[in-house]
Amino acid sequence: MGDSKKWTHIAVIGGGSWGTTLASLLCRNARVTLWARDTAVVDEINQAHRHSRYLGDLPLNKKLKATNDLETALVEADAVLVAIPSHNFRAVLESVAPHIAETTPIISMTKGLEATSQKRMSEIIRELCPNQPAGVLTGPNLAKEILAGKAAASVLALDHPSATWLQPLLNVGLFRVYHNDDVIGCELGGVLKNIIAIAVGLGDGLGAGDNTRAALITRGLAEVTRLGHALGGRPETFAGLTGMGDMIATCTSPQSRNRHVGLELATGKGVEQITSDMHMVAEGVKSAPTVVALAKQHSIKVPICREIHRILEGKADATLVYRGLLRVVAGAESEPG
Repeated sequence: MGDSKKWTHIAVIGGGSWGTTLASLLCRNARVTLWARDTAVVDEINQAHRHSRYLGDLPLNKKLKATNDLETALVEADAVLVAIPSHNFRAVLESVAPHIAETTPIISMTKGLEATSQKRMSEIIRELCPNQPAGVLTGPNLAKEILAGKAAASVLALDHPSATWLQPLLNVGLFRVYHNDDVIGCELGGVLKNIIAIAVGLGDGLGAGDNTRAALITRGLAEVTRLGHALGGRPETFAGLTGMGDMIATCTSPQSRNRHVGLELATGKGVEQITSDMHMVAEGVKSAPTVVALAKQHSIKVPICREIHRILEGKADATLVYRGLLRVVAGAESEPG
């Protein structure tokens, strides 16, 4: 499998911005079928080669085929890439599992945790598809920039060497994919930084300066590393693309959904109003309760995540909490907040 790019079939499950972007990109190296729920989205991709709701007027590869029939998308798939929000990931994967071979790798592109089980997406893959190679594709990957052809890097982390053939296939143009065997660390980096991005967005919305933003990002990375290591990731992973790299992009880009949540919180809006106005999922909102619970279970101090969780739960005033966060980042650097 994977010996010939010409005949390799990749199924991408999830027609959001990132799933659509990667599916379009991969058409240069493989035959790609994208599954999306929305018939209008499928028709627009197939006929106009656009996904205007999430990606504006950016053109998609004309070779990309979309369908809203899951079985059709998965026919003879050599690998399955899943870009489904965390709260729907399990249900969709349960529908995927009967239609793929036991040797087919399943790769998560989702940066969230399952609220009910506290599991990472790769753990759900192993639970539902125990014989399949599993992994994650993660990093500082802002979809519109990548679709527009700007240089970007990502990391493919796998739990089995039989799927390493995917790495060269995923390298397309200026999109470069590195390999890492620390699946836990790579996956958690993509999850945990989302909450820090909400904090940074809140600060930006309240008029904090560049110095304050840098302090929040740095202290936030320390929280991410402490908790990620306690959960089984390697500390050095969080200094790489899936940790620091992803955090910088998510905390500073106008395209960041989680930073946008923070900006809106600064205006006095409630989280329900903010998320209902958004077309896309901000995983940090959904992950915050689980992250704080995991930190408590492992006796890890995560003051920034904890305070953002209080705001999202409606238990604290955003402006007052942010003042408290400034005291946190101003403490001794060697201390955990």
